Amino acid sequence: MLNQLNNHYPVRYTVLGLCAFGLALALFSLVAFGVGWLALLCFGALLALGVYDMRQSRHAILRNYPVIGHLRFALEYIRPEMRQYFIESDREAVPFSRAQRSLVYQRSKGEPDNRPFGTQLDVGAQGYEWVNHSMQPTRLASHDFRVTIGTGRAQPYSCSVFNISAMSFGALSANAILALNAGAKRGGFAHDTGEGSISQHHRAHGGDLIWEIGSGYFGCRNDDGSFSEERFAANALDPQVKMIELKLSQGAKPGHGGILPGPKVTPEIALARGVPVGVDCVSPSTHSAFSTPLEMMHFIERLRTLSGGKPTGFKLCIGHPWEWFGIVKAMQETGITPDFIVVDGAEGGTGAAPLEFSDHVGAPLQEGLLLVHNTLTGVGLRGQIKLGCAGKVITAFDIARMMALGADWSNAGRGFMFALGCIQAQACHTGHCPTGVTTQDPLRQQALVVPDKAERVYQYHRNTLHALKELVQAAGLTHPNDITAHHIVRRLDDTEVRLLANLLPQVQPGALLDRDISSLHNVFKLYWPKARADSFKLAM
Repeated sequence: MLNQLNNHYPVRYTVLGLCAFGLALALFSLVAFGVGWLALLCFGALLALGVYDMRQSRHAILRNYPVIGHLRFALEYIRPEMRQYFIESDREAVPFSRAQRSLVYQRSKGEPDNRPFGTQLDVGAQGYEWVNHSMQPTRLASHDFRVTIGTGRAQPYSCSVFNISAMSFGALSANAILALNAGAKRGGFAHDTGEGSISQHHRAHGGDLIWEIGSGYFGCRNDDGSFSEERFAANALDPQVKMIELKLSQGAKPGHGGILPGPKVTPEIALARGVPVGVDCVSPSTHSAFSTPLEMMHFIERLRTLSGGKPTGFKLCIGHPWEWFGIVKAMQETGITPDFIVVDGAEGGTGAAPLEFSDHVGAPLQEGLLLVHNTLTGVGLRGQIKLGCAGKVITAFDIARMMALGADWSNAGRGFMFALGCIQAQACHTGHCPTGVTTQDPLRQQALVVPDKAERVYQYHRNTLHALKELVQAAGLTHPNDITAHHIVRRLDDTEVRLLANLLPQVQPGALLDRDISSLHNVFKLYWPKARADSFKLAM
């Protein structure tokens, strides 16, 4: 009942209503009794402030919560660090650095991010990491770092090394999608659609799209939920679509399907996904178009052909290592390779997931990325396949670190949501997002003013890559892809530090092609010989 009340009655305007009532009461008191000047001025000022809050475009909180929303900014003014304590709970489902959140806000607003008094981190703490700098720093002309995906294909794509991660329309509001895509268009970087397919809001500004195809085949499905070649081709051939990404699993809830309840399947969402309005929209936990690694490789080739030769790959969170090994063996057996693979870490976010899945299912990004990079290196395919990654990548150092582990580019979801104004209210699944980022309520999402937030998306991307350029220059390099595990150092304890290159397992090129793999990590010794190209099951 409370949720229904919140949906149909704008309780967030209660304070504004009370101000209007107080003004009317003060006016009556003044006319009837000749007293109430002070109350009239106070309530009049508050009502005028509330009207201004609803009309301004800079702060989504104030547009949705006029007058009372100023409490947030008052605490922020009194004590700057209170900003983080007020806008979020200490009981975060996934711990996240307050300093990183603050950094996103500053960069998205174009504010200086320099800080006094040195590092805010404990450099003597276990796990502290840093980039070794060079005595001869380089000077680079641009921060527009790119990587070419699909070299040799009919339509290769020059991709930024920092892009918007998969977030569907439906999970995000129309205004959020519009702002993200407008920012991507201006900045020349890619916007992943998420498995909810391509909506009219993705198309409005013409930003580069990575079309994600999930197990529900939204946007390319027959009425029974199976894959449709005709509907796929109709979307895939759109020039705005630059790459095709087959989603096997996502880090936040790998191995778990999903359902969008019928009442949330609006005409706009139904049109984008190709499903009936008002009917439960189900994402199965497995794909119906293939059931073995070999079939998966042929399906990827089929998608690439139907798209006119656009770079085609897949996204996964690493689970059973033998299943991943089976996919690699299928590449070897068929001669079909994806143009790219995106490794999603278990620390990735989502609007809603069972607690056990969020906390205890799937490999973290470091382990997953290392395994994928090492396996491809070991079979001699790493040079043919580009690697992307996602999972709490926010800062320039995060990007540099992922490249040191083997990534060619990084995607971010949470960071770009912060740029949109997300305050981590953790109400994504309720429809009551206070900033209009994750709601389909037309009144609430009006708080997110598209031109203003598109500028912030652009500025966050631009300023983060500028910071990455400064890191690359300091290390004496010419491109982020030059960063390796030899450039990153980690403190193990009070007396020992080690290069990541000496700390993390690395497989030499072609090592898995040798018959003797006894010198490799146990995961390879145990599961590589038993992995099968014809099945995701382990050979016994």
